[in-house]
Amino acid sequence: MTDLFDNPVGLNGFEFVEFSGPNPDKIEEVFCLLGFELVATHRSKDVALYRQGGINFILNKEKGSEAYYFGQEHGNAASGMAFRVRNSHEAYRYVLSKGAKPMEIPTGPMELRLPAIKGIGGAPIYLIDRYEEGTSIYDIDFEFLPGVDRHPKGHGFYEIDHLTHNVYKGRMAHWSHFYESLFNFREIRYFDIKGEYTGLTSRAMTAPDGKIRIPLNEEASNGTGQIEEFLMSFNGEGIQHIALRTEDLFASVDSLRASGIELMTAPPDTYYEMLEERLPGHGEEVNALKSRGILLDGTTETAPRLLLQIFSTNQLGPVFFEFIQRKGDDGFGEGNFKALFESIERDQVARGVVGNQA
Repeated sequence: MTDLFDNPVGLNGFEFVEFSGPNPDKIEEVFCLLGFELVATHRSKDVALYRQGGINFILNKEKGSEAYYFGQEHGNAASGMAFRVRNSHEAYRYVLSKGAKPMEIPTGPMELRLPAIKGIGGAPIYLIDRYEEGTSIYDIDFEFLPGVDRHPKGHGFYEIDHLTHNVYKGRMAHWSHFYESLFNFREIRYFDIKGEYTGLTSRAMTAPDGKIRIPLNEEASNGTGQIEEFLMSFNGEGIQHIALRTEDLFASVDSLRASGIELMTAPPDTYYEMLEERLPGHGEEVNALKSRGILLDGTTETAPRLLLQIFSTNQLGPVFFEFIQRKGDDGFGEGNFKALFESIERDQVARGVVGNQA
């Protein structure tokens, strides 16, 4: 994809998401259920590479690392992420000149130094310029398992679509400015969602390469809404969910269910009955959507441009996953956003977190 606007550090998509926590066996279990396979281990650290398609998940169990301390504070979670850049050291100098806070990531002998800055919740954002097959950071710092498929198909997910962060109330403007000033992200969507008891606001930030999407959510109510509940459970700001992209969501969902991943409760029948009214001529098989609980959004004003999406239940503490297929639509499911928000709020009411608890 060509640059959408000025790309000062040469961003070119997500390179990996790093995970850590006090129960790494649980993280490994979730990875396997999601269709990821262990393909390599670090040469000198207790770090493992799991892959599916072009998606890299790093499990960092190295005691004393930044990831280790993040996991001790927040529980099993995504503890960092990496952006691909044109030149990592030039990118590092540029973002430091714009006010980024450096993070020192310890390295051993004969290891690559991965420049990193402090992101939301103190989680590192790594800047990676070695990502070509054969010369990548994994080829240098990792040892691949013998005979392993280096890009297993899994459930058919091939790239990270977006990483959604929840932040403290009043901090969304701060973090949107962080991405704008350091990397020249732009706000492409703004949501202001209100339920019966709670609400949230969200800014969907997109990088100039069009590949890195970072929606930011903050609480809009004064009570214990969905974002506030996440922040309390997570013990701070951080990644709320990770969206994985596929070219065949029907097949991917069937495969996910067969593996044992629990998906969010399907919307009521009326949701599917109203699809033709909301998206006339969308062309999707409604029964196939309904039987799987898949949501549909987009526009059909000229030619259909559609987005298919579905969410897992919480998998790592309060962190969950989204599964997505894009058919020409580059949004985030705005038409489904309120319905999803209200379904989570109903669950909160049932658990006594919000609403009339007398």
